[in-house]
Amino acid sequence: MLAWIAATIINGMRPQTIGRTLGIGLRVAGRIAGQRLAAGTQALPNQPVVGTAAASGLGTGNAGGAAAQAVRQTSGRTSKGLAQGLGGFLRPFRRVGGILWLEVTGVFFLLPAVVFAPTVWRTRLSWAHGPDHRTFWVSGLVVAVFLYLGVSSFWRARRR
Repeated sequence: MLAWIAATIINGMRPQTIGRTLGIGLRVAGRIAGQRLAAGTQALPNQPVVGTAAASGLGTGNAGGAAAQAVRQTSGRTSKGLAQGLGGFLRPFRRVGGILWLEVTGVFFLLPAVVFAPTVWRTRLSWAHGPDHRTFWVSGLVVAVFLYLGVSSFWRARRR
């Protein structure tokens, strides 16, 4: 699977195409964020300076509190839009990242199985009664558990 991903990236997409796509996407996202920020500030013509008594709602009564609330709503909408845009940009990478994560964890789960397998083989003759009876069963349990975890991780990666 990793070889296929690497071959697709190397052969299928040129670095110029990837860079151009990312550059255009960042410029469009920046332009949209700038327009939303500008629209938010144009909607509030008498906006007080942040940090004054009027902006915090102290002093002039309800007018300052309303302006501060409008600023908070505008910044909330802007941050929500930015989060949605970033989520949309990262959505294609989520599947590939998940598959890669499952394959890497599968390899790390198979390592203890490979390390303990010779011990199981060495102590196989004393599985029922013998000097290495306990060693055989503990090593066999470790191999079985980590073999299951490693294989199931690769199986889940294959199903994605």
